[in-house]
Amino acid sequence: MYPARIWREKKARYRLVGVKCKKCGAIYYPPRPVCEKCRSRELEEVELPRRGKLISYAILHDPPIGYRDQAPLIIGIIELENGIRVFAPLTDVDEKDLKIGMEVEAVLRRINRKEEYGVIPYALKFRPIMI
Repeated sequence: MYPARIWREKKARYRLVGVKCKKCGAIYYPPRPVCEKCRSRELEEVELPRRGKLISYAILHDPPIGYRDQAPLIIGIIELENGIRVFAPLTDVDEKDLKIGMEVEAVLRRINRKEEYGVIPYALKFRPIMI
């Protein structure tokens, strides 16, 4: 991934930032330019909650090239505290400890070991909340 692209996508990669329609209040993640409900283009950035519940997951034993060193790679659908659902990798959890409904939180983690152009790639992943 090119450094310019990483810079452009830094809000979505490093923070949970969505958009909220000023007319109907619909919230979207990832951000989009037009509201699907009312077709308005009047959208504002909103910070999304960093906590939620795991509602589904898949374990990739043969992940895509570039992520093979992370096998098995666990990908989950997380419902955030405000109801928005995000698709993201899980970290700091063993597959035998996964449970639907478990509380999770967003954390910044390295996404792979491949450094291109001197840039170490980071993004948000979710981990179980340590109680």
